[in-house]
This record gives sequence, C-alpha cells and structure tokens, in this order.
Amino acid sequence: MPDKIDVHHHFVPPAYAEAFRKTSGDPSGWGLPKWNIESSKKVMATQGIRTTILSLTAPGCTILPGEGSTSLARAVNQHAASIHDSSPSQFGFFAALPTLHENVPAAIAEAAYALDHLHADGITLYTRYGPSSNYLGHRSFTPLWEELNRRSAVVFIHPTHAVDTSLVNPRLPQPIIDYPHETGKTAVDLIMSGAITRYPNVKIILSHAGGTLPYLATRAAHLTCDYGLSSKPAEEFLEEAKSFYYDLALSGNEHTLGLLLGFARRERVLFGTDFPYAPVKTIETNTRGLEGYELEMRWRYGIARGNALALFPRLMAAGIDGRDDDGGF
Repeated sequence: MPDKIDVHHHFVPPAYAEAFRKTSGDPSGWGLPKWNIESSKKVMATQGIRTTILSLTAPGCTILPGEGSTSLARAVNQHAASIHDSSPSQFGFFAALPTLHENVPAAIAEAAYALDHLHADGITLYTRYGPSSNYLGHRSFTPLWEELNRRSAVVFIHPTHAVDTSLVNPRLPQPIIDYPHETGKTAVDLIMSGAITRYPNVKIILSHAGGTLPYLATRAAHLTCDYGLSSKPAEEFLEEAKSFYYDLALSGNEHTLGLLLGFARRERVLFGTDFPYAPVKTIETNTRGLEGYELEMRWRYGIARGNALALFPRLMAAGIDGRDDDGGF
C-alpha cells in the first residue's frame, strides 16, 4: 500500500553526529549510521511511505550533560523543523528534550518551544533517565507529565540502554534484545505509578509493538493485584495497557503481529520502520511480513495511515487524507 505514514523513523542531524563522536557514543553498543535526508526519501519511495515523523533515537541529548544537553536539544529541534518546513506533507518530527533527570524545567521549556514555535508533532521520551532506574513513572518527572497532559500532547517513547550497560557478548548490543524489555518496563511503571490514570490526555506511542508489554501484561496485571502490590484490579491494569499506541517497527512477522493484534486496540496500531538504525534489508523483510499478514482491509488501511491520520490531524490539512481504491497494503 502506498502513502504509509511512518511514525518510527530516525534522523541524524549534524549537531547530534558531532556530539556522538566527541563522547563515548551510545552505551548500548550501537553505532551511528550514515544518514542524510535523501537516504530517508529513498527508503520512503521503495517502501511506499508518504510521510515520516522524524525522531532522535537514544541516547539522544542525554549524551551530553547539563547545558550541553539543553543546547543540543535546541539544535536538533531546529534542524528537524527546517526539514518539516521544507515539506510539511512529507516530514514531521517528535521533538528532542534535554536530559530529564538533571533539569525537568529545561525539558518543559524545550517542549513548549518545540510545540508552539517549531510545530513539532509530539515529544520524544526515552524509557528511563539518569544513573539509577528512574523510569517514566518516577515522581520527579511529574511536572513534565502535567504539562504534556495540559497540552494533550503525543509522546513517542523510545527504549534506551539499561542501567547496566554490560553486553552479554560483543556481538549482541542491547538494542537487539534488551530494548523491548526496557519498553515493557517503562510501560508497566507508568501504569503502576498511576501516571496513565492521572494524565489521560497524553497519547503515548510505544516502540517496537510495545516491546514485552503485550506478552507480560496479563502476568503483571494479576500478580501485582493478587500479591497486594497494587490496588488496581487486573482488568483496569489491562485496559490501561491497551490504551497505548503501538508502532510496528521491526515487528512485521506473524508471531509478533498475532500477539499484538490479539491484545492491542487495532485502531491504535501504527506503521514504523526504524530507519536508518535498522538495515534496509530488515525493513523490507518486515514490510513484506506486514503486507502478507491476513487482515481486513479496514485494519490494513488503519495501520498503514488511517490511525496516524486520526492521531495527527494536521496531516489531513497537509493533504495526506487520500485513500487507495483497495484500502489495503
């Protein structure tokens, strides 16, 4: 199906590439891919993608401390805005923020600037921040969640490295196996902390089909309730788990699709590629897997772009509201 909307598509702006080279790089063990806007356009053309929402992958602006992180976020967002402004129907972006554990007020200020002045489509958050296990339900992040809730913002949650950055072996960097666990952990933390209940206006996208959440949600829901670890009934826990949006980056296979589509609300499942960190060959394999998966036409259309159009109304105004004759992939 042409005219897909890719909500999980990264970019590597010059300021970030320079910061990456000047520091120790990504603690997860993943390298920095070659990227330019033409490489994104090429993948979009071959994979039938009309619009991409650009984002900065982990570790993002946390790669620098203090004011360096704040300045880097501003440079990244201004670069993203210049791409968006050059072709609003083709590109959008989720804004980068300074590292949360050091300066939440600076993160709130950058979010406001990006949303109000740069017209970002949402905000990127990572699964945890700082040298300890401060996942996104941590109380120190409350002021940011309150502001995002006030704005009814879209939040794209991308996994980052675990506190322990030791690799199982040198050929197994954390993004391959650990990242889905990190997404599942922060999602459960948001539920258990009460954040999902307190901030109902925030629309949260979980990367990579929600990581381990669809597999572990029922287990966590019943154990936390039955052991008295939470006053939240299992049914309420599961409803909150299903309130997330889920992108399909690196998830276009029958096993993952079967699990996710049997768990999530199908109107909240979105297309994604994870370019350029995922090799083009891997993206092609996952796109073919999705296209070959048996689905009703309405759900094919929804996953390809209909669900994203509902989430990002400005794309309608940009002329991305057309529908193919067959309504499918």
